[in-house]
Amino acid sequence: MPLAKVSGVFAVIGLILSLGRSKRSLRDLPREALYLLLLIALFFISSAFSPVWKGGAFLRTLDFAKVLVAWVLTFMTVTSIARLRRILFIQTASVAVISAVSILKGASHPRLEGALGGIYSNPNDLAFAIVLSLPFAIAFLLKSGSILRTVTWAAALLIMVSALFLTASRGAFITFVVTVTVGLWHFGVKGKRPHLVAAVAGIVVVVGLAVGTPLKDRLLAVSADGIENNTQTSAYGSYEQRRILISRAFVGIEEYPLLGIGLHNFSTYSGVWRDVHVTYLQIAVEGGIPVLVLYLMFFGRGFSNLRMLKRREHRDTEIELLAGALHSSLVGFLVGAMFAPEAYQYFPYFAVAYTAVLLAISREQNGEASGVRNHQKRTFTYAW
Repeated sequence: MPLAKVSGVFAVIGLILSLGRSKRSLRDLPREALYLLLLIALFFISSAFSPVWKGGAFLRTLDFAKVLVAWVLTFMTVTSIARLRRILFIQTASVAVISAVSILKGASHPRLEGALGGIYSNPNDLAFAIVLSLPFAIAFLLKSGSILRTVTWAAALLIMVSALFLTASRGAFITFVVTVTVGLWHFGVKGKRPHLVAAVAGIVVVVGLAVGTPLKDRLLAVSADGIENNTQTSAYGSYEQRRILISRAFVGIEEYPLLGIGLHNFSTYSGVWRDVHVTYLQIAVEGGIPVLVLYLMFFGRGFSNLRMLKRREHRDTEIELLAGALHSSLVGFLVGAMFAPEAYQYFPYFAVAYTAVLLAISREQNGEASGVRNHQKRTFTYAW
């Protein structure tokens, strides 16, 4: 069964049924929803003029467009901290379970390759899903409230970090370093929890010593000097290939700057069936420079939401905890995106949705109308 398409159908049905029943309406959608809509619309136009494969670009854009339905549905229905906590719990717990299954099934694979199908068959995609969910796991650990939950989330963190190291993904490791650093600044330093910094550092050291050899070999293989084993040889070949793909991406952007070559068409265009391992180049060459601008504006709104949230007085301390997790995840992604082809990874888009939801919840707790509705009320008042 095409489970992804079935899920998309139910998401659309859920969106339709939620209209008029939520405390929010379509008029309350923030600007980032419009940016995402325009981005997807430009991808559809790009597919119609694709010089590589029009039909493939259209079908892949149609598949990616589900993220807009999920995004709008999230904003419309997640109207309380309890609901936001629940959806973040499902996401984070699912990634922890997937990490455990990957470790169990991928024992015979050097990089957990093929441990799971779908988006998790690629070790880099699996690693990014883990990294982007780690700040939420730490947030749930801090809000556990019982010994059993604390031990459970500590074990989940250990499993997720272990799976991350076993993927031996260099880009995800850089993202991990940035994400954890920002997260510890929010939770450990600003939150005055020095024991958390020590605990996380201890987990990273232990896991690195236990299962970090493949990752170490791949990190050392950036230079051709001192290559000693097959892992390093393969990693150096991958490094050189990525340099060539980056050059090829710049050529594609120069040839097709306005509409690009179509979503997921670069692997064909490159001639070696590989994606360029820079997200910003990936989306620019496949969608054109206007799509790249919308992409950056979309994620910029996530940080704007968090800045507005920071300036507000909160009645719920959990909002600050979740805001720190979201900030850590977004910063980590934007840095890690320079080293991996993650333009169509859903988790970052959902993270921006969660920032919009968190800001809307904060406003509603203070008795304010959100988004466009608030602006319309002020305009009416001034006119009167």
